[in-house]
Amino acid sequence: MHFFHSVGHFCSDFIRCGFTGWCLECFWTGLHSVKNHTKDNRLFCRTSVWMFPIYGLAAVIPAVYNKIKEKSAVVRGLIYATGIFFCEFTTGVLLKRHNACPWDYSKAKLNYKGVIRLDYAPCWALAGLLFERLLCKKKL
Repeated sequence: MHFFHSVGHFCSDFIRCGFTGWCLECFWTGLHSVKNHTKDNRLFCRTSVWMFPIYGLAAVIPAVYNKIKEKSAVVRGLIYATGIFFCEFTTGVLLKRHNACPWDYSKAKLNYKGVIRLDYAPCWALAGLLFERLLCKKKL
């Protein structure tokens, strides 16, 4: 019975993380038109259906959190960023093999194989902490 309860929570968390990630990505890519000094004030965003399950993988954060909850937010954020880089790299390489990767960082200075940007580490650390707050039963 406990297993099915956990699977139910994971599925629910997977969906919450998928939608949250999509929203964050829309916000982030929409703001890029301001950063890039375009004359388009519509702030169009861009994402892909592939991103939903990728962001959904953040549903593993409660299991990770249970192992690291005594660590500082900085350490937890670094751990989450490392996990996100691993997932981003793995899914990016897999999707590239099928010509389906929705992102290409190959022109960025701190990219690795065009699928991760090391300069995004602070963003991924904050995203991990945000997902932690969204998913974990604790008072921050």
